[in-house]
Amino acid sequence: MKRQPLSLHAPRTNWTVAIAALLLVSLCLLPARAAAQNSVMPAPRREQLLNGLRLLLISRPGDSQVLLKVRINNGAAFDLAGKEGLMTLLSDALFPDAETRQYVAEELNGRLEVNTSYDNIEILLSGRANDFERLVEILRTAVLQMRLAAEDVNRLREARLKGARDALGQPALLADRSAAARLYGSYPYGRALAGTPDSLARIERADMMLARDRFINPNNSTLVLVGGVEATRALRAFRQFLGAWRKSDSIPPSTFRQPNAPDARTLIVNVAGANEVEVRLAARGLSRADRDRAVAPVVAALAHERLKSALKEFQPKSAFARHDAHNLSGIVLVGATVPAGFAAQTLEAARTVVANLAASPVSVAELENARRAVLAAINERRQRPEALADQWLDTTTYNSTLADDERVLNTLTPADVQRVAARLFGGEAKLASVVVGDAAQLRSELARLSGGIEVAGATNAPPASASEPKTPKRP
Repeated sequence: MKRQPLSLHAPRTNWTVAIAALLLVSLCLLPARAAAQNSVMPAPRREQLLNGLRLLLISRPGDSQVLLKVRINNGAAFDLAGKEGLMTLLSDALFPDAETRQYVAEELNGRLEVNTSYDNIEILLSGRANDFERLVEILRTAVLQMRLAAEDVNRLREARLKGARDALGQPALLADRSAAARLYGSYPYGRALAGTPDSLARIERADMMLARDRFINPNNSTLVLVGGVEATRALRAFRQFLGAWRKSDSIPPSTFRQPNAPDARTLIVNVAGANEVEVRLAARGLSRADRDRAVAPVVAALAHERLKSALKEFQPKSAFARHDAHNLSGIVLVGATVPAGFAAQTLEAARTVVANLAASPVSVAELENARRAVLAAINERRQRPEALADQWLDTTTYNSTLADDERVLNTLTPADVQRVAARLFGGEAKLASVVVGDAAQLRSELARLSGGIEVAGATNAPPASASEPKTPKRP
């Protein structure tokens, strides 16, 4: 029998297949490994100054940059009644000169930002690690030597007044603010975070000084350091520059009288001659500490997709749904910008969308798309330079992290989504509705909706069912 010659190609082919398979497996494992690495946060060194300032130090040897982030746990929720915008104005006074931001950007190769929310004021400072002490000195000047002379307060107030007046000409922003006010009334989350022209005009220098003494204090603040600075060097600088920051005698508690149920009538805000209308439907949301907080954005994502589908024939300029969580509560806002004449249909579509979410489970495909969108938003937050600082601040303030949210989202079921949607929109949940547009046209268009209407600034009759016609007076 003739022997077959040995083939060198067969083994080579087998090895090629095996190597390709190994490479494919490795590539498939890379995302999982990356996700696992991202979910593990380096633990900070925890310290506290004698004045109560909490420090979280994450040293990264060899890193040429350093980032500082301070969270002062008092925000616009503590504005004085009738003087909305006070805390935002106070945050402006921390770094009142544009030259300081320019210096940090150009000379220290960094960033300087101040952001005010209802719940806190956050200061972000970054730059070269070699210039660390200079960054801390800039922070010291802001919190210990805040300039509140009459001329400084007047200048900052005039700048904010201009922005508030400009906002009145933006229907979308006006609709968002009106919906929050309709939902929460005088409760802090119903007030304009940055103030209105009227409220800002009432703020005086004495109000600013009182707010500074009550709220800008170290024993209600946390500072995170991330970057190429050793802990011993950081502690030395913080003690030297921030040790004299005066401790407050007491921390104002976050307690407010609970808001009343919102008016069932649809509020019409007049923008005469408008060719488009802004429609908003608002519901009270979940707090930052709520066990279902991570699920609420998924409910909002589902509402967004369903609303877009329902309004497709109206060719909306925009359609959205979002959930904003705060310390004590939150808000779900569903809205759209549509051509004039479609306000009633849009509002009815929004009401139907939220009612259906609360009444029945969503499909697996819908849930997967919504989950993917929320996880993408979380991943986007992770890409920011301050992401690690934010995660540890949230761990300290709320005892929760983005990794916790991911774990909830990865095990989410349609039943879970329906349960949370029912909390937001079902049963005794009260919705607030607002439409911004030409009131003359909207009056007749919206009159047929249940609950009745109210025109902002006009004298209105008490609520009446649209299905109950008024009885004519007998002669």
